[in-house]
Order: sequence, then structure tokens, then C-alpha cells
Amino acid sequence: MSEQPDATGAAGVTPLRVVIALCLVAPFAAMLWVGSYAKTGPAFIGVPFFYWYQMLWVLISTALTMIAYRLWQRDRRDRGGREGGVPQ
Repeated sequence: MSEQPDATGAAGVTPLRVVIALCLVAPFAAMLWVGSYAKTGPAFIGVPFFYWYQMLWVLISTALTMIAYRLWQRDRRDRGGREGGVPQ
């Protein structure tokens, strides 16, 4: 019963990985909850709420995906240093 990490380098759930998962799941949750944006008001520059809300989530999703990617890179780099692997 040795306490060595497995050969795949897989690790358990860490707070950083939870943040990464939340960044990636948030846009899906927002778009699947249709009742929150299935309305016409308030309009923004004459565009009904339904449309501008979805377009806003395109920008938010881009930012959250970029944040998740940067956090993932940091997590991989940190794990490489601790487990004796080569940092990427």
C-alpha cells in the first residue's frame, strides 16, 4: 500500500479546479435557464432584452473561458514542479 501518485499524474479535486469548472459551467447554466431571459424588456438601444442578453453572454463566456485556460495552465505548471515533471 504505497502512497505514490498514479502514473497518469491525475490528481483529486482542488479549489483551483473547482473554480475552473465553475468558469466553464456558468455560461451553460445561464443559457439553459431560459425563463430568466425570455422577455422583451428592458430594451437596449432598441434591441430586445432576449437578444442583447444572449450577445452579452458571448462576451462573458469568452472571458470566463480565457480565465479557465489561464488557471489550468497555472495548475499544470504548479503540478509539474511539485511532482517532478517537466513544467509546460
